[in-house]
Amino acid sequence: MENTFKKYWCPMHSEIQSDDPNAICTKCGTMRLVPREVATHPTQNLRIKRRFKDFLPIIIIFSVIIGFTALMTIFVRPELEFAMRMMMGSFFAIFGLFKVFNLRAFADAYQTYDIVAKRSRIYAFAYPFLELLFAAAYLLDFGGIVRDISVFVVMAISAIGVIQKLREHEEIPCACLGMVFILPMTWVTLVEDVLMAIEGIIMIGLFIS
Repeated sequence: MENTFKKYWCPMHSEIQSDDPNAICTKCGTMRLVPREVATHPTQNLRIKRRFKDFLPIIIIFSVIIGFTALMTIFVRPELEFAMRMMMGSFFAIFGLFKVFNLRAFADAYQTYDIVAKRSRIYAFAYPFLELLFAAAYLLDFGGIVRDISVFVVMAISAIGVIQKLREHEEIPCACLGMVFILPMTWVTLVEDVLMAIEGIIMIGLFIS
């Protein structure tokens, strides 16, 4: 029979636990321990309980992105290419800024699943600034097809790492919001990467045509 009890722990360093809700991870240095339910059974298999509120930050952010894109398209330029630039630009701007907010925690988390970041910590630290560069390129309309190809390649690579982790069925936090909000990695993470990769392909097509 399973017994459940409340614990505060670091999603990046599961060995760091405390009963103090204000405790800070001694390895991250800045990350506050977060609560989760821990199931105790013979295999000691720990699972994060997923709830709707876990994904509320993502829902709100995407609502903001869609709202911003709609307003810009209606009042500035009602064109598909412009609408896509506004959506992609606002996406990369918001997600990039969240990652920069706690750069070290993001890099630690990103290295647990991204296939390039695993081999290069420099890339893990540079990735948020790459997203901000993409944001500027789309919002200010520069870079052209080089920008679009770069976005497709980067997001496709990111998606590969997510797919690998999802296939392993390992419970780890998603670094998409820079560890400001602790979200479990699920198919939602994969959808984000694939969506941006697909939009990059569409933008390439619009540029060529």
